[in-house]
Amino acid sequence: MPRTTLTQAEVPTVVARAAELALERKGYDVIALDLRGISSATDFFVLASGRSDVQVKAIAEHISEELRREGTRPSHVEGLQGGRWVLLDYIDFVVHVFHPHAREFYQLENLWGDAPRWEAEDV
Repeated sequence: MPRTTLTQAEVPTVVARAAELALERKGYDVIALDLRGISSATDFFVLASGRSDVQVKAIAEHISEELRREGTRPSHVEGLQGGRWVLLDYIDFVVHVFHPHAREFYQLENLWGDAPRWEAEDV
């Protein structure tokens, strides 16, 4: 079954902004998955990778700080101390910033393989 690709116009502004912020800190493989109609837990996942624990933390902190300045605060944050996988839960969307080994291990994009996706490099 072919994967559905979203345009930037189909992605909520705050989700696209989180992806853009990950790219600002040199995050890579930044994508958004549209989970509406697939999961009742959240509407979107933003997935990004950093090349080291330090970069993973820097990406997550940058997203959190900049979105907070713009009026959007996470309801929950996990993994910031470890830097292997940081989760920023904004209720309507969840940002996952991974170390490459953690992203490969958990394979969220494969687990949610039927979700329409948006490649943030298109920003």
